[in-house]
Parts: sequence; structure tokens; C-alpha cells
Amino acid sequence: MSEDIKQKIISCSSTDLEQRKNWYSPAAEAYNKARPRYPQELIEQVAQVAQLSTNSKILELGCGPGTATVAFAQLGCSIICLEPNPDFFQLAEYNCQRYSNVEIENTSFEEWKLKPFEFDAVLAASSFHWISPEIGYLKAANALKESGRLILLWNKELQPSYEVYKSLSEIYQVYTPSLDRYEDQETQEYLLRELGNMAIESGQFKDLISGQVRSQVTYTVDEYLTLLNTYSPYLKLEPHSKESLFSGLRHRIEDDFGGSLQLSYISAFHISQKV
Repeated sequence: MSEDIKQKIISCSSTDLEQRKNWYSPAAEAYNKARPRYPQELIEQVAQVAQLSTNSKILELGCGPGTATVAFAQLGCSIICLEPNPDFFQLAEYNCQRYSNVEIENTSFEEWKLKPFEFDAVLAASSFHWISPEIGYLKAANALKESGRLILLWNKELQPSYEVYKSLSEIYQVYTPSLDRYEDQETQEYLLRELGNMAIESGQFKDLISGQVRSQVTYTVDEYLTLLNTYSPYLKLEPHSKESLFSGLRHRIEDDFGGSLQLSYISAFHISQKV
């Protein structure tokens, strides 16, 4: 596990709990609209590897607006979701209202009263890095039945092609050089491997199985700017800088790319078994 990634996760998960609970509130609606879902192909692979059935009981940590929850609800599993953010909690309740097999609690995993050995799977979709590794792995293992599985899903940031990135980079260099970054596929795959290895290094899990699916999507300029608004570095931007950056990006995308962008992203899973 590289120190750089470890530090990032520690800084994410060591932020004050109240701050973490409300971090996404300004972007909850945008997150619900613009963040991509997990591809059906990935969900099917996960269900097969984790041996999920209609009898499976899942504990989902940090379900957000239910981005992954709905796909697992459709498998017929019974799911208890924990979501500490009040805005996400309301959106998740709305998005999951037709599934009687889903129950959502407005609480954090840290504050949740442990139900030991109760679940076949603990699921976290792009959320496990918000939980302190000291608490997360041990408490997840304790919630699982013998031979239960930890399922970590990730959607990496959506990326334009490198040529498009180079064009947008000119705008970033003018307004917010600190946000000018591009992760190629190799870098993203390396980061994903490191995240998977953390579960094994915790000593609570074994037999890691990983898989991934690459997706292509088209976002209009409005959808793309809404998406950027859901990423942490943009949430931290002061309003004037964000306004200037977004205005510059809008003009560039409309003038040079016909008002929309082709984006690609990697969706990945890591499934490991309780020791």
C-alpha cells in the first residue's frame, strides 16, 4: 500500500464525523443526477462471485442517494443501508421506495450499533474511504457471518480523452491550476489495486477477487459541470474561482466540442472473505 494513498484515505476518514456527515449536502441533488451508476455487467459479476441470492442479507455502508442500492435491491436481497448525510438519506428513501426489501437508517457506520454475525455481505460503493480503516474493517468483519464477504465497489472519476483533457487543461491553468490533473487508465488501475490490497492488509479478510468494467458515456456541458460539482476538490473551491472556471470550461466545450463530451470510466469491485 503506497503511503500517498494511505495518507489520502486517512485524511478523508479522520475529518470530524459531523463534517463528514454533511460534506455532500451542497451537492446531494447534483450527485444523484450526474454520478454514473454501476454497470449491470459489474453487478452480475459481483452477485456471482459473492454468491448473493434472494436469501442474502446485506449491510450497505454510506449508500448515498442509493446509487448501487437499487441494483442490489433488484436481486431480491434484503438490505439495511446506513447513510449519515440527511440529504442523501432523503434521496435514498425516495429512490428505493418501491423496494420493500430495503431499509435505510440515517446514521454513520461508526455510530451504528453493531449486529454481530448477522450479514452475508457488507457492501460499500465508493464510500469505504470515508470510514477510518481502524474501525471499518474490524467492524465490517464483526457484522458478517462466518465466511461472509466484504464487497467494495468503485467508480473512478469520469475522464475525457487525453486530447480533450489537454484542451480543457488550458482553462484550468488560468483559473485553478491545482485542479489540473489527468489520471490515465494505468494510474487508475494502480489506485484500484491498492484499495483492494488494504482489505487483505487489515488482517480481517482473505481471498481477494477483483474485477472491472470500462464504460463510455456522453455528457452535455450542463451534465458535465454538474458532475464536477460533486467531486470533493470542487466542493472546496471558493465560489468566485468555481464560477470563472466553469464559465471557461463551458465556452471551451461549446466552442470546440459541440457542447458535449465523450467520457470513460472504470467501475471495479473487490470482494474478500472474512478470515
